[in-house]
Amino acid sequence: MNIAALVRDVPDFPKAGIVYKDITPVLSDPDALAWIVSQIAQRYRDKIDVVVGIESRGFIVGAAVAYELGVGLAVARKEGKLPYTTHRVTYDLEYGTDSLEMHVDAIRPGARVAIVDDLLATGGTARATADLVAKVGGEVLECAFIIELGFLGGAERLAPAGCYSLLRYD
Repeated sequence: MNIAALVRDVPDFPKAGIVYKDITPVLSDPDALAWIVSQIAQRYRDKIDVVVGIESRGFIVGAAVAYELGVGLAVARKEGKLPYTTHRVTYDLEYGTDSLEMHVDAIRPGARVAIVDDLLATGGTARATADLVAKVGGEVLECAFIIELGFLGGAERLAPAGCYSLLRYD
């Protein structure tokens, strides 16, 4: 499946000089979406107990993968979006800081976890999510992405968990 042909480049979004990799055309193609879910699910079948989807596009793919595998879905959300008691991790961005939260009971202690998101850039959001999983007692086996911007080095920030990407730009 050539999902690269479906990824839309949007110049100067969200700011000048950035070429945004838009996956909405990929998600709207039923064959491409089925292929993405199948590839990620196949990698984790009988290996994980829960999928963690990162806000917001990680919810889309993460939910489909969790359903395909018959496992639960936990979510990592922006600060203040979850209604129950949470753990929070604050992390650095190139222009400031951000925070992610997860319910304290989202993952049972010792659960094997795959983190799923649409894109890996510098790795800050995925690293923060892995830290949240550790706070609630889970073990991250690997992080999976539709796209990896390899030239930004985000995969190195995810150790000791591995990184799996369907499409990599170097």
